[in-house]
Amino acid sequence: MDYKQAGVDIEAGYRAVDLMKEHIKKTMRKEVISDIGGFSGAFSLKRFMTMEEPTLVSGTDGVGTKLKIAFLLDTHDTIGIDCVAMCVNDIACSGAEPLFFLDYIACGKNNPEKIADIVKGVAQGCIEAGAALIGGETAEMPGFYPEDEYDLAGFAVGIGDKRNLITGKEVQEKDVIIGIASSGIHSNGYSLVRQVFRMQRSILDTYYESLGMTLGEALLTPTKIYVKALQGLKKGKINIKACSHITGGGFYENIPRMLPEGMHGIIRIDSYDVPPLFKMLKKDGDITDKVMYNTFNMGIGMAIVVDAKQADKAVATINETGEKAYIIGEVRGGTRGITLC
Repeated sequence: MDYKQAGVDIEAGYRAVDLMKEHIKKTMRKEVISDIGGFSGAFSLKRFMTMEEPTLVSGTDGVGTKLKIAFLLDTHDTIGIDCVAMCVNDIACSGAEPLFFLDYIACGKNNPEKIADIVKGVAQGCIEAGAALIGGETAEMPGFYPEDEYDLAGFAVGIGDKRNLITGKEVQEKDVIIGIASSGIHSNGYSLVRQVFRMQRSILDTYYESLGMTLGEALLTPTKIYVKALQGLKKGKINIKACSHITGGGFYENIPRMLPEGMHGIIRIDSYDVPPLFKMLKKDGDITDKVMYNTFNMGIGMAIVVDAKQADKAVATINETGEKAYIIGEVRGGTRGITLC
């Protein structure tokens, strides 16, 4: 009896590392001082020592049951973008710059080509975020996961000068709430999605004119990474008073999180066009508006608060980065929370 007979193929692990190296190299930053395949990743902070108070900001997350759709469609080269996005968007919300990322893949059987595809997506997400992929782990766990399934999670670290971090403390009445468009459902709410849409290959392969793609392609569209959009605002001298990544809990949970006590958000739901995929979900699942806005991002992946005098410039600046922004509401005094109208 040996380890391979027990279900763990060490040679497959070596091959997976070799295949992923080409993708990892594309993410490197000059601050990385370790080599691929070491026991740990090392990153120099010397460049940031000019900050008044350098502050590390971290984030960790996974992809959730969106993975089930990747399994059904046997498509694995974009799901890593979701994993990176869920971590670096949270870091960007604080006003920090993502520095590096580490991934963790647990699988029932190590298929080197599949693992390399997953890491290809992780690397692409890191490139979009400007973060280096400096480490990771692939754990082959036979008997724990089915042979054709895996889980994916990640961890990111960023840095910012404490005085420049976004805290929400400056938010005042009449400030404007700006929403930045999502690319789709992102990586939250898929347990409900999988109850609404039948998870069969024939259904997922159906093309919808309203979506401009198949249902499966729409559901696997990667989560937007908003790092460059927020950095563009900073370069444009826009003061972001508060920022919220619209993830699990939708509008109702996430927008109030960026507001201080005594401030209430007013959101005008007719201020932008809700993408067709959400309309399909609502209709096919007979889901109420309250549940939709309490579960999904509804087409807005990130929300920020700025002074009313800077609102138009902020929208224009975001649009210049290639994203789409809308003025979706304003801040008023009252109990912390939101009202959709």
